[in-house]
Amino acid sequence: MGFQVGQTALKHGSEYVEQNFNRYVNVSALKHYFNVTNGYVVNKLFLVLFPWRHKPWSRKQSIGPNGQEGWYLPPRDDLNSPDMYIPLMALVTYILLSTTLAGLRGAFQPELLGSNFGWAFFIVIVEILGLKLGCYLLSISNESQLLDLVAYSGYKFVGVIATLIVSEIVNGGKGTGGWVGWTVFTYAFLANALFLLRSLKYVLLPENTTDERGTMQTVARSQKSRRTQFLFLYSYPVQLVFMWALTRL
Repeated sequence: MGFQVGQTALKHGSEYVEQNFNRYVNVSALKHYFNVTNGYVVNKLFLVLFPWRHKPWSRKQSIGPNGQEGWYLPPRDDLNSPDMYIPLMALVTYILLSTTLAGLRGAFQPELLGSNFGWAFFIVIVEILGLKLGCYLLSISNESQLLDLVAYSGYKFVGVIATLIVSEIVNGGKGTGGWVGWTVFTYAFLANALFLLRSLKYVLLPENTTDERGTMQTVARSQKSRRTQFLFLYSYPVQLVFMWALTRL
């Protein structure tokens, strides 16, 4: 009887959590971003760190029965598709790595886990809010825009982790200072900037847009120019500031 009561309580609890969670998050859409394979993860990490010769950057779409393009393919089937797995794992790795490095320098405190998480989460939230504000002001509409932007904002942690590890090894535990640390940081920043510049073109620089009635409209040249400037500003100066802040441990 106790086992049956426990099963019933667990079932009802799971249903309650799922129903209330679905109110705020589209679970089916979120699953799309975690549909990855080991091969995709390895190739995507290589792409984020070495994007210089990668082509093409356009995302793949499924082909419907009538021959028209449909929805975007999941990450496991398209290297150019954004995912949530790498950004989430990179965020967790950054928190653990930064805390571990502090311990190696004799400055470990349990509160560092919370403070490092809070600092990284704060940067991501500010970045997402800034992107959404820019998209609103530039009239950029996309149903999957928010989740795409969240995914792309997390790829910077890959370059930050590489900077921290290489700098720590080369500088002998003295942090990211010195010419080696700055060289690695500069490379990681430029690689991340190019990756974002190429990847976010389909989100921030669409060829066509829809109005409030759903009518397809061509983007004006002046509007496209402002969007290009916004994409450049986000990919270079903004990322420079955020990545610098994350490496200053």
